[in-house]
Amino acid sequence: MLPPMEKHTWKFFRAGGFDQVKLENGQDLAHLDQLDQKLWGALACPTQGLEFDARTLALIDTDNEGRIRVPKILTAVKWTLSCLKNPDCLFERRDALPLSSIADPQILASAKQILADLGKPNADTICIEDMADTNKVFAATRFNGDGIIPVEAADDAATRSVIQDIITCLGPETDRSGRPGIHQAKLDQFFAEVAAFADWSHNRVLPLGDTTEAAAAAVGAVKKKVNDYFTRCRLGAFDPHALETLYRHETDQLTASGDLGGLPLARIEPGRPLPLTEGVNPAWADALAALKPWTDGKTSITEADWMILCAKLAPYEAWLAAKPTTAVERLGIARIEKILASNAKETIAALLKRDREMETEFNAIVAVEKLVRFHRDLVPLLDNFVSFRDFYGRRQKAIFQAGTLYIDQRSCDLCIRVEDMSRHGTMVGLSRCYIVYCECSRKATGEKMTIAAAITNGDSDNLMVGRNGVFYDRHGRDWDATVVKIVDNPISVHQAFWAPYKKFIRMIEEQIAKRAAAAEADVDTKLATTTSMVATAQPVKSSIVPKKIDVGTVAAIGVAVGGITAALGALLQTFFGLGLWMPLGIVGLLLIISGPSMLIAALKLRQRNLGPLLDANGWAINAKAKINIPFGNELTRLATLPLSAYRNLVDPFAEKNTMRNRLILCGILLVTLLASWYFGALERLLPGVLPKSPWVQKSH
Repeated sequence: MLPPMEKHTWKFFRAGGFDQVKLENGQDLAHLDQLDQKLWGALACPTQGLEFDARTLALIDTDNEGRIRVPKILTAVKWTLSCLKNPDCLFERRDALPLSSIADPQILASAKQILADLGKPNADTICIEDMADTNKVFAATRFNGDGIIPVEAADDAATRSVIQDIITCLGPETDRSGRPGIHQAKLDQFFAEVAAFADWSHNRVLPLGDTTEAAAAAVGAVKKKVNDYFTRCRLGAFDPHALETLYRHETDQLTASGDLGGLPLARIEPGRPLPLTEGVNPAWADALAALKPWTDGKTSITEADWMILCAKLAPYEAWLAAKPTTAVERLGIARIEKILASNAKETIAALLKRDREMETEFNAIVAVEKLVRFHRDLVPLLDNFVSFRDFYGRRQKAIFQAGTLYIDQRSCDLCIRVEDMSRHGTMVGLSRCYIVYCECSRKATGEKMTIAAAITNGDSDNLMVGRNGVFYDRHGRDWDATVVKIVDNPISVHQAFWAPYKKFIRMIEEQIAKRAAAAEADVDTKLATTTSMVATAQPVKSSIVPKKIDVGTVAAIGVAVGGITAALGALLQTFFGLGLWMPLGIVGLLLIISGPSMLIAALKLRQRNLGPLLDANGWAINAKAKINIPFGNELTRLATLPLSAYRNLVDPFAEKNTMRNRLILCGILLVTLLASWYFGALERLLPGVLPKSPWVQKSH
């Protein structure tokens, strides 16, 4: 590890409108904790939805909260530097870690042991593939130091059977090898429960001998109704009228519903015994008949007989109520007694102790995996967290870029995976970027995801909800992409220049379409009316009523035409009065029309910011990472022909508008000549040849 220095000279580069630190060597990493956090590109990022090794992020996220923050980054950097002889090797970005670079002797020994177990004792490097799945390292071993043993850890079948019983009753714990197993707490809980259940079972009370259980079941089935019957008999002795009213009310309600089971067991009379066979409620006949074996064959019982029977069964019922609630009951008392009689608890406890003794060795293996992954991934993560060097350097895609979207003759590199489109959309508008949300799917695998793609070049004329494209993820897999939502913002100044004219043309087209539709509807109505009248032999009356022309209307139209003519004349006089400066006049006119739109677009394009795009996805961006026009042109590339390509400009299916174009050209020339003569331009070019125009004569 490099020794810390009192002062460190940092190097910065400017990109995205802010200064970003350049991490180039081990000294920069050794002093990273001294870099002011206000100069970091990000302060936090999620562990999900990134194009980055998930296992590496999990090792950095030590508290498993799904967030990477500055302290966790600094902890990972400090630990990595303490394990390496020369931290400069981190900047080589290699998958393989040379054993000669490892400074920690325990990690080095563990790495050599892993390579030996993999059949590579002479290897001088260890790579991610060697540590791709640490579970495989212990797949063939019984103990791995996690405090959990699977069924296979036991030597004998009897112990394995008990471990399986524990898993069945209390549920499994997952061993590092991926197999189900148990830990010490499950072992203690299991044997505590089987002991409690065995003690309860051994204290069983049978006041009626072997028939106690059947008697308790028969009594329990009717106990509530029998108690109700004798209570009603006592109520009848106290107040016969109250009993009659209660019985009539219940009979009306229960008979209407068809529920005979709610009626008393038998007819109520003061002091009457309960019949068990004759004159009983049909719904309870079988249940009452089941009581006969424990009433000495009586066909009816008194309340005193009933109380004696219940008193005999009271100890048994109290024993049942004390039954412990446990999942081990499913094993049965015979199996439970067999387990308690064995030494399974001591044997399993010894196995768990042996497993825990392997903890140090396993931690060393985890440390090897951690170091190998940090050796490969730590610097790339810093180049996407401390600074955005990968994003602005364009050396490779940033970890938040999900892939490339091809749509409308362009490729978009700034595509971000979105988990919640509604929550993401509430903030993404602040980025001032034109965003298209696309639902991507692969029918072959059934996979689906949503992306937000920033369109930073070209125009939006052919971008609309429902438009389809193709998305290529970072692994080169192709997805069907469909636009489902658009956040509209300016894309380019070029688009803003033509926007007013396109809006004007669209407005004219819409008005023409509306008027044509209205005229067509009117014609259809008149045609239907005429056809109906002809079919019914009625005289056709003209619906067109000539309207008188009002003199005031004519005067108003004349004033309007005169005003328009005067304004047009003044404009043309000014324009043709420019002479050789007329081209500048055309440019000025275009700027008057397109200038405001271009100015607004330019201001918004200067405000394009990466921050809200990532903040909406769970990042904490610490800088105003701008996406200016040149960089935007890099992120979204338009279709261009190769330099060596041959292009045939003759379109065999192009529309033939030769006559129309000639007429338009002749009309423009004619209007230009008339305007030039009217405003005296031709008089100056051809003096005395043409008659003087009225405008010139009026001016003189």
